[in-house]
Amino acid sequence: MGKKQKKEVEQSPKDTKILNSLIIESKNVQTVILMLDSPEDEILLKACEAMYKFSEKGDENKLTLLTLGAIPKLTKLIAHEDKQIHKFATMTIGVMATHSEVRKSMRQLDFLPSIIACLAPEEDVVVQELATLCLASMSIDFTSKIEIFEKGGLEPLISLLSSPDPDVQKNSIECISNLIQEVLVRAAFTEITGIIPLLDLLNSEYPVIQHLTLQTLITMSRDSDSRTALFQNEGHENFLRVLDNPELSDLHADILQVLANCLEEPDNVMYIRQSGALEKFLLFVTSSTHPESQKHAAKAIARSARNREIRHILHQEGVENALQLLLGVNNDEIRAAAAEAISVMCEDEASKESFRAEGIFRLVPMLMSDNEELREAVNVAIANLTTDNSNNIDAVFDTKGVEPLVKSLHDSRDTIVASAATTITNLALQEHIRGSILSYGAMTMIVEPLRSNNTLVQSKAALVVASLACDVNGRTELRNAGGLEPLVELLHSDNDEVRRNACWAVLVCGKDEPTTHELCKLGALEILQEINQSSSRRNSFSEVAVNRLLDYNSSLKYTLNGYLSSNDIIGDGFYDPGRIKPNEKILTLEEFSNQDLNLHRPILLINAKKTNEIQMAITSAEDKVIEVLATASGRNVPSRLSSRDKSSKGRSRGKKEEEKMKEGEILQIKAEEEEKNKPWEAPYDVTFDSYISEITRNILQLPSTRDQIVSLAFFVSDKMGGPIDLEMLHEFFWELHIAELKHELTSNVIPIGKIEKGIYYHRALLFKALADRIGINCSLVRGDYNRAWNEVMLINPPSQDGIEHLIPPKAYIVDLMHQVGHLMMVDSAEAAHYKVCTGCPHRHCKCCKQISYRRVHIEENK
Repeated sequence: MGKKQKKEVEQSPKDTKILNSLIIESKNVQTVILMLDSPEDEILLKACEAMYKFSEKGDENKLTLLTLGAIPKLTKLIAHEDKQIHKFATMTIGVMATHSEVRKSMRQLDFLPSIIACLAPEEDVVVQELATLCLASMSIDFTSKIEIFEKGGLEPLISLLSSPDPDVQKNSIECISNLIQEVLVRAAFTEITGIIPLLDLLNSEYPVIQHLTLQTLITMSRDSDSRTALFQNEGHENFLRVLDNPELSDLHADILQVLANCLEEPDNVMYIRQSGALEKFLLFVTSSTHPESQKHAAKAIARSARNREIRHILHQEGVENALQLLLGVNNDEIRAAAAEAISVMCEDEASKESFRAEGIFRLVPMLMSDNEELREAVNVAIANLTTDNSNNIDAVFDTKGVEPLVKSLHDSRDTIVASAATTITNLALQEHIRGSILSYGAMTMIVEPLRSNNTLVQSKAALVVASLACDVNGRTELRNAGGLEPLVELLHSDNDEVRRNACWAVLVCGKDEPTTHELCKLGALEILQEINQSSSRRNSFSEVAVNRLLDYNSSLKYTLNGYLSSNDIIGDGFYDPGRIKPNEKILTLEEFSNQDLNLHRPILLINAKKTNEIQMAITSAEDKVIEVLATASGRNVPSRLSSRDKSSKGRSRGKKEEEKMKEGEILQIKAEEEEKNKPWEAPYDVTFDSYISEITRNILQLPSTRDQIVSLAFFVSDKMGGPIDLEMLHEFFWELHIAELKHELTSNVIPIGKIEKGIYYHRALLFKALADRIGINCSLVRGDYNRAWNEVMLINPPSQDGIEHLIPPKAYIVDLMHQVGHLMMVDSAEAAHYKVCTGCPHRHCKCCKQISYRRVHIEENK
């Protein structure tokens, strides 16, 4: 080489890639790539061979060839007539395809048919190896999978599974494993009978081929047709041989997964049962020394047992014993898988019975395991075991399962909380167990699940409340723990099951007045009414829950329904705000009391309960009387004081007076603070209280109910202004009297005893309130135009011959306004007249019979 040539070499760039394998005058990579366009085969061969060696050295070289545009040139040379050029071009493309960026470029080229052609049996093994390597790499991408299949690449790949070369086998099975991810390819693979050569690869001496084969079988076994083909070709025999071989323990987990998929077909289960393979499988489950295999075996049972027919077969084969043995293995993953399988098997009632003794005994202690997966599986299993099975409920209780179940309500996993709640609901069906559940604070623990954002947890928590709130102690604990508020919030849920169970819980909680009062205060009644107005949201419990809440709140019941039956007792604190508009909120008595004076209808109050202040004043007065009487009956002996005592007393008197003044100021401040902080109390109606005492003395002792009713009617009429002639009703200025009372009391709330001029609805309310105090059964009905009346049930008096006829009692309306004490048959014309007539001047009124007449008379009277 001359000086001029040496100088040119020395001036070449430092970053130029040098190919030592090709002895030509220029060793630049780009120059070699240009040589791929040469028409001379010898140059092409040397260039392809150099490309292959260069690309094998690393990913950086592959990217260099990609950047310099070598890929299109190489793909064209795959189909070259010269076998050596064809070989090295194919080998280079095979190596290059292992790089993801190169594959992206290759997808733009139509070279796959040429690569698939390299799979022919007559091709060199090395060509087959690198061609299958290229297809295995390309099949990673979705678009290439479809193209390989559509270009006919599946069948030659299946043929190469029987190749004597392990590298060809490995690449072929890897490519097939990728291709069968698509459903169409799986179906075609089964039709081409690719199952047989695939099963033969399980006997390969190369672990990588065995693992790839099992991954392919796992995917294939997802399809019903493929599962059937596996068993038709005795695939289960191949699987059992692998399981029986301890040296192949690393394959057991994958084999069991294939079996699990295959066992989803009832026909396959019957087949392996008849061949005895199922018994071997269950024996392997309990005797294997490989934890991973046992875990997958239990999962296989769980998956196959979801089919009812298979579940029945597994029960007949005694799968319960195998699962119970797995619960005793000192491995949390195995025990969790076994518990999961038990949960599924519990759908068979016979299996539930099989797990009662040993199964529940082993499961309960695991409720408090440190392993979350195990706790979850065990909670689900126990929930299923105790559903509709009283014997298993007793077994859980006997193994001291109540306390850990209650503690599980505060677990961090929603599935555990929901399952524990389900089990507690099941256990609460037994009365003796319910008391034990409450003793561990279940109602306090359930408050947090009620606030959960998970609808399943919300639903199950509401069921716990429904199952435990039937006990008064349970309701008290829930109320004190603040559980009613989140329960009422669940009524707003858009989830039908959550809303339904919340309505059920509210229905059960509304069994006592304190809880009902708190529920109404939280707005439960309004929400339930809103639910009942929606055809899509209401349910069987929402309607009953409204009635239950109203049963313990007669004020709301009368306001909403305008009717109180004889079973609805008016007690202290009852108030009548009158008829309300639809969807109008019903205020509490305290809220009405705090309103400014207005021109609306007054709120009538029934309350004979003394306030705390009055009670304390009475007690204090009684104490003073006792003290005076005691002093009067004793001796009053004057004390004799010495002059020294008198003088010392005089000197200390000033200090004591100062101390008393300070104490008085402190007491006054405390009294003012107590006055601000003391709870609101309904005003005591002393007059109504005296009414009760009076009727108790004079009316209660009357011999018959009829006499008591008539006497009480006269009593009420007398207290409310006496009888009023219907034609003179317009001169009975009761409105003025009511207005004066409101201004006198500076309140919209008027105690019933204050009213001295009352009409229908005042008198009817007073009659009902007093009748309830002395045990007279009567109802209260609200009518229109300030009307209300009382209905009583009476038996007709004995006939003239003195014989009492056993006939059903009849309903009567009591006249409290006009012919006081007169009893009118409910369905009579005079009763209808009493209900609606506003005092028309006509002697023979027809308003009780014809609505049009009634309207005319009303307009005339106006």
